[in-house]
Amino acid sequence: MYKAEQLAHNIRVLIENQSFTAHQKLPSLRDQAADSGLSLMTVMNAYQSLEAQGLIYAKEKSGYFVSPQKHHLRLPHTTVALHQDISINSLVFKYLKSIQAANIVPLGSAFPDDNLVSSKKLIQIMAQLAREPSSYHQHESLPPGKLALRQLIAQRYNMHGVATHADDIVITSGCLDALNLALQAVAQSGDYIILQQHIFYGAWQAAERLGLKVITLPEHPIYGFDLAAFEQILQQYPIKVCWLMLNSHNPIGFNVNHEIKAKIAALIHEYQVYLIEDDVYEELYFSQSRPLPMKYFDQGNWVLHCSSFSKTLGASFRLGWVHAGAFSAKIQHLQLMSTISANSLLQNALVEFISKHHYEKHLRQLRKNLEKQKKVFFKYLEQNLPKGCEIYYYHSGYFLWIKLPPNIASMSIYETLIERKIAIAPSPLFCIFSEQRQGLRLNCSFIWNTELQQALELMIQVIEEHIVAAH
Repeated sequence: MYKAEQLAHNIRVLIENQSFTAHQKLPSLRDQAADSGLSLMTVMNAYQSLEAQGLIYAKEKSGYFVSPQKHHLRLPHTTVALHQDISINSLVFKYLKSIQAANIVPLGSAFPDDNLVSSKKLIQIMAQLAREPSSYHQHESLPPGKLALRQLIAQRYNMHGVATHADDIVITSGCLDALNLALQAVAQSGDYIILQQHIFYGAWQAAERLGLKVITLPEHPIYGFDLAAFEQILQQYPIKVCWLMLNSHNPIGFNVNHEIKAKIAALIHEYQVYLIEDDVYEELYFSQSRPLPMKYFDQGNWVLHCSSFSKTLGASFRLGWVHAGAFSAKIQHLQLMSTISANSLLQNALVEFISKHHYEKHLRQLRKNLEKQKKVFFKYLEQNLPKGCEIYYYHSGYFLWIKLPPNIASMSIYETLIERKIAIAPSPLFCIFSEQRQGLRLNCSFIWNTELQQALELMIQVIEEHIVAAH
């Protein structure tokens, strides 16, 4: 067991036997390092692992505190599996069409509430630039994208310890566009790909479209990422690429600690496997420090890091990028045959918005608001969900993952609720295992009001009815 894992395990035992009680402050990073004889980085990794598990939480400028015991749920654990014929596109299409109506309560949406992410300053900048013909000039915005924007994105990487040049960045029409382009650049039909057992449905769609052979990686019951199973897959299969989400995982929400990320980087370097990193929720952390991307630990340019502004500025700002490195030219070539380029007006507006430091101010407020809303949802659901339901709460993002009792299918809950104009996201969108159909994802970014409470009351009622019918 690694030193950080051992320290995390020791603290977990103290929490579970109530030697540490709810909301009790833990020793500071420096005090813990001095008492244990471990490095400050090792202690930080241990605390981040505990935070990712929901065992502790951070308060800005105050330190780390013990979470209430009811948060401490272990993820279900299954085995590695091979899937050669993926078929999920029709299900996703049907689901997305069903939630498009204007009068739907969008608890199944992947996007945060517009009321939280909308920026008046950015709208003002857009309005001003919209009156200038030069804002629409396409030549500067063609692949790889506007230089000034790529430089600003590169600066953000450099600030977080990832050496980056503007030429490494390719601007795309959102994160999904970035992910698909990156995957096409490194994989072809018949290749083997690793996907997490639960993963954003866009990954399953991409694997289906490209004709890839999928090996599913089970979630680790404590750490989220099963490192031993990952290495086993690399040993047994000729893996070409993996598509992973390690920060604010969608749909479950966990964050993988830095020590495990470093081990993943060492393994993909050893086995020469590409890693497509979906890090679209990277800025939506509630802890004192920003979780590092896999790109930070990359040892040989095996990681293609993808992200977007759509989850921090809203669905209307569907503009993303890929840290493409040596694959920049190939990705641009693919882009010119598909989406061509990202919107030039959006690119120009973001240059102004970021360079004048409006974006950082916006992010700080957004994180506070999302954390507040998520806690409101969690508290209500914790008090009202039927016995046997489990809520997975993590200190980042805006999703809550709910595990229903055995034999209660989330798809059936979704089908009942959508008829009553309430949308949730059932687990078959994220996992193709027939025995893993008891999960549902809720979007908790929406400002609490009577309509939301009534929708949740109805959801709880429907779950209760299904539980009674199952017995």
